[in-house]
Amino acid sequence: MDRQDLIMQLQEIVGPENVLSSDVDLELYSYDASLDRARPDVVVLPDCTEQVSRIMALAYKEKVPVLGRGSGTNLTGGTIPVKGGIVVHFSRMNRILEVDLPNRTVTVEPGVITLDLQTEMLKKGFVYAPDPASQKVSTIGGNFGEDSGGPHCLKYGTTTNHIIGAEIVLYDGTVIQTGGKTQDNPGYDLMGLLVGSEGTLGLATKMILKLLRAPEAVKTMLAIFETIEDGANTVSEIIAEGIIPATLEMMDNIVMRAVEETIKVGYPLDAACVLIIELDGMPDGMDKKAELIMEICKRNRVREVKLARNEAERAILWAGRKGAFGSVGQVRPSYLCCDGTVPRTKLPEVLAKVMEAGKKYQLPIGNVFHAGDGNLHPLIMFDERDPDELDRVRKLGTEILKICADAGGTISGEHGVGLEKLKETRFIFNDQDLKFERTIKTAMDPAGIFNPGKMIPET
Repeated sequence: MDRQDLIMQLQEIVGPENVLSSDVDLELYSYDASLDRARPDVVVLPDCTEQVSRIMALAYKEKVPVLGRGSGTNLTGGTIPVKGGIVVHFSRMNRILEVDLPNRTVTVEPGVITLDLQTEMLKKGFVYAPDPASQKVSTIGGNFGEDSGGPHCLKYGTTTNHIIGAEIVLYDGTVIQTGGKTQDNPGYDLMGLLVGSEGTLGLATKMILKLLRAPEAVKTMLAIFETIEDGANTVSEIIAEGIIPATLEMMDNIVMRAVEETIKVGYPLDAACVLIIELDGMPDGMDKKAELIMEICKRNRVREVKLARNEAERAILWAGRKGAFGSVGQVRPSYLCCDGTVPRTKLPEVLAKVMEAGKKYQLPIGNVFHAGDGNLHPLIMFDERDPDELDRVRKLGTEILKICADAGGTISGEHGVGLEKLKETRFIFNDQDLKFERTIKTAMDPAGIFNPGKMIPET
């Protein structure tokens, strides 16, 4: 279809003011938080499910690629339109449609900002648990596509554990409902298939989310260690003791120094690493758990354990953790965040290998990650304007993911595969595995128009 004809037909669906096609607009939608770039042919901003359905019907008829987009915080290129086509930007579909506290659910559109939703629910005494570090700007629709996690995923799980129903627009514009407010639904578990599918199977236009009662008590501790190995061993011992904290986050010296340059949290700049340990739940028994955690820290040669005395102290500790990725700009202008997961007991061994790999490629690496579930986030710092550095960064990223896979882990904990890890899927899948995944993709998207070139390597 001629591009101008496509633009005119999209304008008839959503109105001329909600179709973007200038060079400047297309350039702004050519990137996300990854290293890749590609421009779409047109960007469209629908206001309702009916409009999304009509957009998909048009795209299917004309065989035009379609990519759903939220805030573009994706770290692996999932929102890069590598084959052009239509970017469906959900920023106008940002309504909280229903709050059903008796059934502990909230129904939202995909453009709702994660932190905005959490703030509104907390006013009512409830929480929506998934808390990606990008929660200030990331959307629920984006979280749906990537199965986003966050520090609290150790205790509460990732997005897939908290979305119980959805309205989905299929490849030809058909609208279906899957899941719901009840605990058990007959038929195939389509929610399990769709959440984390990176927009390759359908577009979610409404989602039913699970709410939890806000915890009555919270204790947040900062444990300071002289070696990363001692911090990592502490993580394994806490879990082995049968204690599941709400969070167990680790940050190394390089990242702490970067954070202190921007946020002034008060992290110790002479320590090798810190653990942010948070307990939440009922007040009864929490002091005993905190004491046991402190004892485990002491057994692993902790220098000091600080307990946040009030909400203000807790907030500043978390401000440092949530702002860590942005802070590394103090070290180098660009970074690549690797997202591999390993068994907790392998953390010391894998971290040592990661740092050795950084030395091999002569690139600095900072570590800030969800230690409790073994989800590493090595931040490779570099200058993307230097082609040689960029080449070394990509090779180092691949080597880090191979280290994780060889340790019995996997190539993603919460950031997805996108474009960045297509060839690395072979570290964990064989030819038959990938063939079966392509079969699912073909069944759900026979025209191959949903976010092509992502998640599953082509044959």
